[in-house]
Amino acid sequence: MELTINPAKSLRGQVAVPGDKSVSHRAVMFGALAEGITEIEGFLAGEDCLSTVSCLRKLGVTIDETAEGSLKVHGKGLQGLAESGEVLDVGNSGTTMRLLLGILAGQPFFSVLTGDPSIRRRPMARVTLPLAKMGARILGRQDGNLAPLGVRGGNLQPIAYESPVASAQVKSAVLLAGLYAKGVTEVNEPYVSRDHTERMLRAFGAKVERAGARVAVEGFPVLQAQNVKIPGDISSAAFFLVSGSIVRDGEIRLTNVGLNPTRDGILTVLGEMGASIRIENQAEVSGEPVGDLIVRPAELRGVRIGGSLIPRLIDEIPVLAVAAAYAHGVTEIRDAAELKVKESNRIAAAARELVKMGVRVEELSDGLKIWGGKPLQGAAAESSGDHRMAMAMAVAALGAEGVSRINGAEAAAVSFPDFFETLQRLRT
Repeated sequence: MELTINPAKSLRGQVAVPGDKSVSHRAVMFGALAEGITEIEGFLAGEDCLSTVSCLRKLGVTIDETAEGSLKVHGKGLQGLAESGEVLDVGNSGTTMRLLLGILAGQPFFSVLTGDPSIRRRPMARVTLPLAKMGARILGRQDGNLAPLGVRGGNLQPIAYESPVASAQVKSAVLLAGLYAKGVTEVNEPYVSRDHTERMLRAFGAKVERAGARVAVEGFPVLQAQNVKIPGDISSAAFFLVSGSIVRDGEIRLTNVGLNPTRDGILTVLGEMGASIRIENQAEVSGEPVGDLIVRPAELRGVRIGGSLIPRLIDEIPVLAVAAAYAHGVTEIRDAAELKVKESNRIAAAARELVKMGVRVEELSDGLKIWGGKPLQGAAAESSGDHRMAMAMAVAALGAEGVSRINGAEAAAVSFPDFFETLQRLRT
């Protein structure tokens, strides 16, 4: 689908961004492994999270949709999943694939996982190797690096795993497998990645300990069903934080946004860039900090982004690259090679699409160097089938001179099904 985006002089209004994608995945998975019925409010009914629901149903879990964004998950207990007669198709969801691998590593049966062409190109060895060390048998292309993957789990042993990357998906897969290993399973990361898994496992009754970048879980807990209220996704809010910063006039209020300290890097960087963002109505919901974010236009300036900040904003880098294009001066993004193995190569994609709009960009081995502050020109942009690139280029088009077109705009439905309608509603 090709969508036309005209420049916007002003954006004004209130937005309730969709439920957090990371928390939505985990709420359904942990509810499936718990004893009793878990009730979920604010579930993100995007394509990725629906892939998780579909796979769990194939594993014998009953999941009822009781209202829009509300689910009842009838838990099977830690050892109640059933072997599926079908291939588990994760669609475009890397979170579904990697976290399910951790769960299936502990099951005494055989499973096959696959996904769309993008997923079948994404590296899985970062997960399958530690799971194999725990005793799971995993087969796949390139010695278990590429899907489709066959998993025969059970009889796991705890490990102390030194992860070479700060990745919440890798950490979560090992911790979930650790639920099925007698003793304590540890993961140590170079930097602390997002901690939704640890928070939610603890809320469901697992014994989880953290010391710095080290996390440990004790095997074979009895997980108890919970009522989970999912906060708004800060990764989705990021597109409006940048939009509201670069237009000439307006004010956007984003309500009930998750402010998890392992996810709030976007606020840190935009603050350093000079953005006008205010936080109100802070509270805690289901163990996650939340608040309202109010953003107004501001003159942005270039910054350097790297190091331990990257895991806190890895998904927001495409739209931060757009902010950098509008900022005065040079922005340099480093230590972000992980972007090459997302839904698209986001380093290459961001560079390619911003260059089309007249931005000077240098593609680095682990990031981008962007010379900002000059007027952007409307262009024909490609989403590359990546939801975050589709939305980031729409944001870039808002302040450009002339009309832009986004090819593959439907990719936004993966995480924000109503993104373009919401953006249109804010125009004044």
